[in-house]
Amino acid sequence: MVRAGSMGSHLPASCLDIFGDLRKMNKRQLYYQVLNFAMIVSSALMIWKGLIVLTGSESPIVVVLSGSMEPAFHRGDLLFLTNFREDPIRAGEIVVFKVEGRDIPIVHRVIKVHEKDNGDIKFLTKGDNNEVDDRGLYKEGQNWLEKKDVVGRARGFLPYVGMVTIIMNDYPKFKYALLAIMGAYVLLKRES
Repeated sequence: MVRAGSMGSHLPASCLDIFGDLRKMNKRQLYYQVLNFAMIVSSALMIWKGLIVLTGSESPIVVVLSGSMEPAFHRGDLLFLTNFREDPIRAGEIVVFKVEGRDIPIVHRVIKVHEKDNGDIKFLTKGDNNEVDDRGLYKEGQNWLEKKDVVGRARGFLPYVGMVTIIMNDYPKFKYALLAIMGAYVLLKRES
């Protein structure tokens, strides 16, 4: 159903109702809604920062974006990471690492570790579902990863929970529609 009007005749009636509801609010009610929204956002940020401190990882939760780790992890699995510096990296461990020049971290298994007497560690990774190691993914001239490249180590996962993130990245219109629906729900819920 589409409501006719001079502005936004292409918007569904529920969206126009929301804008009308916003116009009907007095300044105090609008201020209250803005404050509630700010509290929700700041609470989420505090929880995220708390997870960073607890896990030692700059990104304590990541989504598997490809099938390179199948059958261990599938596209859309949500991984929980830790990254305590004192824990040694061992062959067989699944790590999430960043490579210079790439924006997105990679989730792969450590296949070889070289440990020097002074404690320096270099290691090589490979996706379980890939034919060759990851040297082709590293920056030019880099043959090994170091501890500084590690974002975290997989400690647990929830299967396919991250598919929502993948769908929102693959289909941006879906993301905006979902945000609009969530916003409308919050506004309508507050009024009832």
